[in-house]
Amino acid sequence: MPEKTEKAGAGTAGTETAAAEDRPRRRQARGERRIAQLLEAAARVFSTTGYTAASTNAIAREAGVSPGTLYQFFPNKEAIAIELGSRLMHEMRQSYDEVLTPIDPAATPLEEVIAGTVDRFIEFNCRHPAFFALMHGPDIPGRIAEEHDALHTTLVARVETILAPFAPDAPPAAVTRTAQMCVGIYKAGLELILAHEDDEREAYAQELKSALLCYLRPLVGTS
Repeated sequence: MPEKTEKAGAGTAGTETAAAEDRPRRRQARGERRIAQLLEAAARVFSTTGYTAASTNAIAREAGVSPGTLYQFFPNKEAIAIELGSRLMHEMRQSYDEVLTPIDPAATPLEEVIAGTVDRFIEFNCRHPAFFALMHGPDIPGRIAEEHDALHTTLVARVETILAPFAPDAPPAAVTRTAQMCVGIYKAGLELILAHEDDEREAYAQELKSALLCYLRPLVGTS
């Protein structure tokens, strides 16, 4: 009988240990959910008011929590913007990896390349309006600006890899300039697209595709 009692005690101790180990994991999961809730609220506030006019009080109110709860996770608005911006840029890089890959000009017409790429990036920005607000605002935190510059450099390089097979005889410097102009045209068009909705948004998206196609044809030829 004493032996059975000892085994029962060991089982109880094991259960208590497992429960103690599980508590930090539950707290961590709750913390991650709260962070996600705050970042979603911040995205809505930034996309509505812009980064400069946003405040931690407005973000907390949008999230349905007290400012004190917000400060448990983020010390200020800048920290929120940096975390949100980093997550959005990570997702945008994944889009680059999926869309901006070398193309066989014989198999894929230039029109299809432009349409597929533009549609994908417009869809991303419409789904995450805070991305444009953070990346193009007048007073964004320096760290976001640095990450966005790196993202821009990656985007231009990826566009170069797409354009090069369409213009095999063009000097590399010309392809680089063309890629830079394509990105510039896209960003200018994107601002107009995001300023409209429904049919007008689609019409402006088509205008952007047409502008890029007209610009690129002299480089790549009529094929």
